[in-house]
Amino acid sequence: MHIHLLPKENCKAAVWSGGLTYEYMIYPKTANYVDRDFAFRISSATIEQEPSVFTQFMGYHRYLVMLDNGLDIEINGEKKLYEQFEIMEFNSNDAVTSYTKGIDFNWMVSEKISHHQLKITDSNQNCNAKIVLLFSLDTTVIQINEKLYDLKSYDLLVIENPEKTDIALRFSNKCLFGILDF
Repeated sequence: MHIHLLPKENCKAAVWSGGLTYEYMIYPKTANYVDRDFAFRISSATIEQEPSVFTQFMGYHRYLVMLDNGLDIEINGEKKLYEQFEIMEFNSNDAVTSYTKGIDFNWMVSEKISHHQLKITDSNQNCNAKIVLLFSLDTTVIQINEKLYDLKSYDLLVIENPEKTDIALRFSNKCLFGILDF
């Protein structure tokens, strides 16, 4: 089992059409965002323009969570409203336009991967997924089996668990909790 603590402050900014994006992790490490050859990518972005058209990707499922406010959005011509921390799921090829400024969490997963899930939790979790992601929404202490990890707001912790061993997780505050098996 390999545990990666990826602080927000270590992420480098890149420009997208609506603001800035901060890549936490792309998997595998040899993958390239531009080549669209990744199994998954975890990032956070600022939405600085209204309206902002989201970048489209063929072959990816997407999870998006607004971290600082709600989201007024249009998906394929249908208007929707999402509350802060409400998980939005969509196909990365969908036509998405945001009418809200703010900061988001973004997880893109290849459609070749059939089992993935994202939820918000502060309750104990037990899992044995190959990939586990934990994104702190506030200052949080996460216990993985017997070891403690201190996370600041918007830090990411990723567990690579190729052996699929059982993992016991405990949280001091709400976190985004994602699992992925392939």
